[in-house]
Amino acid sequence: MLMKAISFAAVPTLFLRASTPVPPVVIDRTVLAMGTELHLHFEGSIDLVRASEAALAESARIEAACSTWNPASAWSRLNAARGQSVKLDPEWIILLAQMQGWQQRTEGAFDPVLMALMRAWGVRHGGITPSPLELSRARKASGAGLLDLDTPSGTARLRDARAGVEEGGFLKGYALDRMRKISGARSGWMDFGGQVLAWGTPRPVSIADPLDRQRPRLNLELRNSSLSCSGTSERGRHILDPRSGKPCQGWGATAVVAPDALTADVLSTALYVLGSEAGLAWAEGHDVAAAFLLNDGRVHMTRAFHALQPTDAKPEF
Repeated sequence: MLMKAISFAAVPTLFLRASTPVPPVVIDRTVLAMGTELHLHFEGSIDLVRASEAALAESARIEAACSTWNPASAWSRLNAARGQSVKLDPEWIILLAQMQGWQQRTEGAFDPVLMALMRAWGVRHGGITPSPLELSRARKASGAGLLDLDTPSGTARLRDARAGVEEGGFLKGYALDRMRKISGARSGWMDFGGQVLAWGTPRPVSIADPLDRQRPRLNLELRNSSLSCSGTSERGRHILDPRSGKPCQGWGATAVVAPDALTADVLSTALYVLGSEAGLAWAEGHDVAAAFLLNDGRVHMTRAFHALQPTDAKPEF
């Protein structure tokens, strides 16, 4: 999916002398990327136009290589190889190996090889209910254990012809981290489809009510970290539990703050799959800053999330 610019705004150039321009100190850009909106806000004395172009080019590079919405991408070719080995750049083998590691660490709550189940439930096409036989077949064709990565040869293989990598639970987080690094901006923030990465100057953010994404429920400041939220209020029951092969119940939402965007992206999904009780226990045991916002209005937080000093955004009556 190619990115299309929606808007471009920058602070007008300042001048010390009539002939000596000073680079802009702030730049804001908004584009479409990976099927959603990406907003960049960079600050600093470097050439911020060039920094933003570099960041957007990096996002486009990652999308072109990894988006399974694009049949020409490397990951789409892997999914279509029907059990044959496919050459992949070392970067993608390393990333997929990281995702296999997260599958093990989250006790199977996160899994990057879910395309067969996504298809069975029609997640990308409005949703359907598979028959018991279709679901059984999809479960057999899902799971990170089906992905073979051969670093020396630079190849990857899915051992079931129906299996496929599904990047929706981690690729935006990976792209955010890469864009921040490539940009070179000393301070700024990016919002990629609702996931925020902020560095340098602290960034105030709000976490939406699980039943109404237009209404904030918690407020906090991000300091050199990323906030990722997962829930089903906007797209319905689109989050699948890799362990059962079925959609998760719509119990509320998770919010995770982590030092890097990839970790926040992965864990917001995994903790939602685990649920408010098991997820809270897992997050507490792994010192993760996580909040669980229940549909009945309750909010459970780990000690690490409490330390961020969030405030309640519920209006007073």
